Amino acid sequence: MNNIKLAAVCTFGLEAVVKRELQNLGYENLTTDNGWVYFDANIEDIAKTNINLRSAERVMLVLGQFKALSFEELFNEAYDLPWEDWISADGKFTVKGKSVKSKLFSVPDCQSIVKKAVVKKLSEKYDIEWFSESGAEFTILVSIHKDIATLSIDTTGAREGLFKRGYREKSTIAPLKETMAAALIQLSYWNKDRILIDPMCGSGTIPIEAALIGRNIAPGLNRTFASEKWEKVKSEYWKNTKIEARKKIDLETPIKIYGYDISKRAIAIAKQNAIEAGVEDCIEFQAKDINTFKTTPFDYGILITNPPYGERIGSVEEISEIHKTIGKVFGRNPTWSNYIITSIENFEKDYGKKADRRRKLYNGDVKVEYYQYYGQRPEQ
Repeated sequence: MNNIKLAAVCTFGLEAVVKRELQNLGYENLTTDNGWVYFDANIEDIAKTNINLRSAERVMLVLGQFKALSFEELFNEAYDLPWEDWISADGKFTVKGKSVKSKLFSVPDCQSIVKKAVVKKLSEKYDIEWFSESGAEFTILVSIHKDIATLSIDTTGAREGLFKRGYREKSTIAPLKETMAAALIQLSYWNKDRILIDPMCGSGTIPIEAALIGRNIAPGLNRTFASEKWEKVKSEYWKNTKIEARKKIDLETPIKIYGYDISKRAIAIAKQNAIEAGVEDCIEFQAKDINTFKTTPFDYGILITNPPYGERIGSVEEISEIHKTIGKVFGRNPTWSNYIITSIENFEKDYGKKADRRRKLYNGDVKVEYYQYYGQRPEQ
């Protein structure tokens, strides 16, 4: 029981970021596959990973993987898994599913089959026919990809993925997820010794996530998780993990982050969110239109921003002007490194230069590109 398999689930394209986070936490023998990063762990690691991972969407407890070409195979293999080791007699369990490029393509049928298998297994284990479902919640996921079924239980919480840090009480239109913002920062050259600017910060997600990284504040310190109520995941695991995480917080290093937005309302929200996150001393927020920037305020800065697109988009001309301003102001200073995430395909034309690197990502259901322009690094 103490040797388990976990998987950190992330947005497609961010597997390498999450893998590096896990390696920094001390995990080895990692394997990645279509947005999942698998690793060997102990029960205590359910608490450790949920509290510390920044770019993963959730942490799954993997109970089994097998080939399933028929509903009979799916039922029998699902029944053989040790559900009774985790789900208590009063546990409330639901089954969710997805199927891609597989013979068993009907997701509702797959969910129903797995549910029946779990009910039969638990009925036999606890010698009961009716489940009160008044206890802890267990969300089971049956994921079938190219006929290989992965059955897992969500340790994070189906309704509250890891992007729910707890500090963003209010947000602006189509905000960037906290997990995505953390990944964008980790894909950049930024570190706590360099200045960071987000000239279109909205509700402040990128500046706040950068401050949390700079202060080394674990993103899950101020929230709860579904597995906190599981009998197998003892309360001492969560307590000890939080104690260790708090010991690692850096309150001494001066951090300089600037967040600007044309909307005074957005800036007010960003300031409040920074207070909730406990990093208001690291960030200077100010209402300012990016088109009023004429030059960079200093050298060797880092720009990371999420300009308007999709639901947030203005007119084509307005968006084009924003992109041109980024290129003219920040792109012409060779000491600046600039990182822009957008779904606008002609961004590089407006910016005036091909990116040093482009990374395809998904912001929710929207396909985007992360344009990375590398500037000179400060002399050591």
